[in-house]
Amino acid sequence: MGQIRVVGLGKAYKQYGNRWKRLAEWVLPGDRRWHELTWVLRDISFTVEPGEAVGIVGMNGAGKSTLLKMITGTTIPTTGSVNMSGRVAALLELGMGFHPDFTGRQNVFMAGQLLGLTSEEIKGLMPEIEAFAEIGKYIDRPARLYSSGMQMRLAFSVATARRPDILIVDEALSVGDAYFQHKSFDRIRQYREQGTTLLLVSHDKSAIQAICDRAVLLNAGELAMEGEPEAVMDYYNAMLADRENYYIQQTVQPDGRTQTVSGSGEAEIFDIALINQEGVRAEVIDVGENVVLSIKVRVHKDVPKLVLGYGIKDRLGQVIYGTNTFHTDQVLMNVKGGSEILFDIKFPANVGEGNYSVQTAITSSDTHLVDNYEWRDLALVFSVVNMSKIHFAGSSWIEPTIEVTS
Repeated sequence: MGQIRVVGLGKAYKQYGNRWKRLAEWVLPGDRRWHELTWVLRDISFTVEPGEAVGIVGMNGAGKSTLLKMITGTTIPTTGSVNMSGRVAALLELGMGFHPDFTGRQNVFMAGQLLGLTSEEIKGLMPEIEAFAEIGKYIDRPARLYSSGMQMRLAFSVATARRPDILIVDEALSVGDAYFQHKSFDRIRQYREQGTTLLLVSHDKSAIQAICDRAVLLNAGELAMEGEPEAVMDYYNAMLADRENYYIQQTVQPDGRTQTVSGSGEAEIFDIALINQEGVRAEVIDVGENVVLSIKVRVHKDVPKLVLGYGIKDRLGQVIYGTNTFHTDQVLMNVKGGSEILFDIKFPANVGEGNYSVQTAITSSDTHLVDNYEWRDLALVFSVVNMSKIHFAGSSWIEPTIEVTS
């Protein structure tokens, strides 16, 4: 199995004021520097243990792709080192290494040899590569005729034709059709179960939380946070709405999970409860039980518009349902500071057995990216058990009526 160890990794590029300074540095004697260094990444350190899956997230320009290029050796670091053990397969850019005038089949042989496979091995794997890529007759046509989705299909098929010890995947899987994305992630999960170490860069929150054991957050070229995927993605979500006089606070809850609260502070939730059908606060409810999510909001400053949003998340931190009062056409206008507002949200808990949490948002519109007065993850935690329904599997209770005719 493979391990990735990144120690003090940094990347800087030389910036010259003009072309003469570049020439002067080349030809003039002495040690004078005629350039300035622009740092893209600074002092990045983390370890991916054998068989572990780690996701790398961050806003555009945070340095994610540069980090992967240094890890895979396609870019030389300015500082630090990378140590990897085992056979590595990397999918960093669509069609990287593909020659546009060569056929897909010819490119498979070239790309496979770059991965360390022999011609005979590639020839033996070719039927499987063709079958997985599903590009049909285009396998024998020039790569310049391929769509971005077809390039991704073939590149991923080659990179994963034989299970690697380490698999490194950039945003390439974000293009193409949903069918092949599911197919690709199924293969990634299969290899993970067999011991492959995974390093994944993606903006897909669901993919990071469903596949990865840990996540690393990059911000402005520095390591901003490393930890459990849900906590890192919650912090990343808060960073997206960062404004002046904006706070982000994280606290570890008694159950060990990290709660993220962020916002500008014009309003806050000061009480939240799940009320069962007996009318009392509950931490455990029945499948399909009619409940009320009761949320009390206190407004500290006058706000022209106030919207309450909420989402119910499963144990992996993925939202299974969410909406807000903007979409239900219940926006409150010209709310005065000092006001207290009660929101009672009634719904049947038609979900499967398991542990769930509630995230809340107080904003001025349908998104927290405009005015985020308060965003609160893990605002409430509750469990669902099956006390009254027939046995069923899955994450949703969809009561069936089955007609049998003989």
